[in-house]
Amino acid sequence: MGPPLSSMAMAVMLRSRAVFLGPPGAGKGTQAKKVAETAAVAHLSTGDMLRQEVAAKTQLGLQAKTFMDAGKLVPDDVIIGMVRARIRLPDAKDAWILDGFPRTLPQAEALDKSLSGAAALSHVIYFAVPEAVLVGRLSGRRTCSKCGAIWHLENRPTKKAGVCDQCGSELVQRSDDRPEAIGKRLEVYRSQTAPLLAYYRDRRVLREIDASRSPDLVFQELLKLMQ
Repeated sequence: MGPPLSSMAMAVMLRSRAVFLGPPGAGKGTQAKKVAETAAVAHLSTGDMLRQEVAAKTQLGLQAKTFMDAGKLVPDDVIIGMVRARIRLPDAKDAWILDGFPRTLPQAEALDKSLSGAAALSHVIYFAVPEAVLVGRLSGRRTCSKCGAIWHLENRPTKKAGVCDQCGSELVQRSDDRPEAIGKRLEVYRSQTAPLLAYYRDRRVLREIDASRSPDLVFQELLKLMQ
């Protein structure tokens, strides 16, 4: 028998500097959190960072909210500065997973310039999911207004409709998960983020995973891809 899954994850991920790449709704955030918790690496979610800024009504948050509500990408200079500052913090010194960044070629190039030598990217994982599946995932997704836990009306319903199983707080639908924003998000992904596949493929760090399967299967294969 091989080592327990948690031990395997620790060995694989402990010093990884990875980018999780894919369309909205592909499961990048779910898997990044699971891997980060198992392997004790930093999960750097630009979406979470921005939503914290929006909730705090900071200048950055107010600026970003207009773009996020419309399903558009927040300007590169704002995101790049935020990520550069984040990866310098002590908990991200040796290992991290970037979730939601980069989303454009200028962001990818800026990230490469920020990293060098032993600190360069070790893995870029592309989460491949058919668009029809993505729409269903996004439109049914609900987020706890307090603890941030993610649920789904069909795939992961709560015991009581509209109430978080973990903390009992109200569930909300993110503004960018509403029907009017989903189409725009996917359109923006196709035009601005999809070209990153060729960018990272040329650098021979890109790996692809079928993320339309169950989260457990995706997680197990993810660990193997990152060895």
